[in-house]
Amino acid sequence: MMHDFLRKLTSKHRTQRTNRQLGGVLAFVAGAINAGGFLAVHQYTSHMTGVVSSVADEFVLGNVGMALAGLVSLAFFVSGAATTAILINWARRRNMHGKYALALLLEAVLLLIFGLVGANLNTLANLLVPLAVLLLCFIMGLQNAIVTKISEAEIRTTHMTGIVTDLGIELGRLFYWNRHGKPSDLHFVKANRDKLFIHGMILFLFFFGGIAGAWAFKSIGFSATIPIAVLLILMAAPSISADFRWNRENIYEENRK
Repeated sequence: MMHDFLRKLTSKHRTQRTNRQLGGVLAFVAGAINAGGFLAVHQYTSHMTGVVSSVADEFVLGNVGMALAGLVSLAFFVSGAATTAILINWARRRNMHGKYALALLLEAVLLLIFGLVGANLNTLANLLVPLAVLLLCFIMGLQNAIVTKISEAEIRTTHMTGIVTDLGIELGRLFYWNRHGKPSDLHFVKANRDKLFIHGMILFLFFFGGIAGAWAFKSIGFSATIPIAVLLILMAAPSISADFRWNRENIYEENRK
C-alpha cells in the first residue's frame, strides 16, 4: 500500500489529488529545510523577496560585496528552478516514468552533500558557509519548480507569501455578506472552499515541517538532512526503478532481434 502511494506521488500520470499530496509532502520538506537551514547558516534561503530587497538596500548603502552575494544567491535559486525544468522536459521527451522523480532524486543527493558540507563548517567557515547558503538556494529553487510544473502553478511549496495572500482573499470572500442576490447571480461573492483547503494545508505543513526541521537540526545537527533525503529517495524510487525495468526490457528485446 505504501509502495503504491509513493509510486503515484511521482507517476507521470497525474491527478489533482496526487498533485496535492506531493505538494503537501514537499511543503513539509521545504519548511524543514528552510527552518533547519536557518539554524545552520543563519539565513532563510527560500525567501527571494527578502533577498532582492536586501540586494537593493546593500547597493544603496554602498555594500557592493553584500549586494553581489545576494545576487549570486538569487542566481542559484533561479538555476535550481531551471534545472528542474530541464530534467522534466528531457524526461518527458523520452516518455520516462521518472520525469518528476529525477529532480527529487537530485534534491536528495544535494541535501546529503549539504549535510557533509555542514559537518565541516567549523573548520573552513569562511568558505563553507557561503557554499552551504548557495546550495540551499539551489535546492529551494529546484523543489519549488517541481510542484509548480506538476500542478501548473496551482501549488508552490516554498513561497508562503503567495499562499497566505490567496488564503486571505478566499477568507475575505467567505466572510463577505451578500445583502442581495442569489448564489447564481453574477455579482454574488462566494469563497472557493477547495482553494481554502489546499492553501491552508500547504501553509500548515510548511509550518509543521519548519518546527520538525528546526528541532532536528537543534538536536542532531546536520545529520537531520539524512531522514529528509531518505524520504525524497523513497518518493523517487518507484518511478526511477520503473524506468530501469523499461530500459532493461527494451535492451533485451533489441538483443533478441
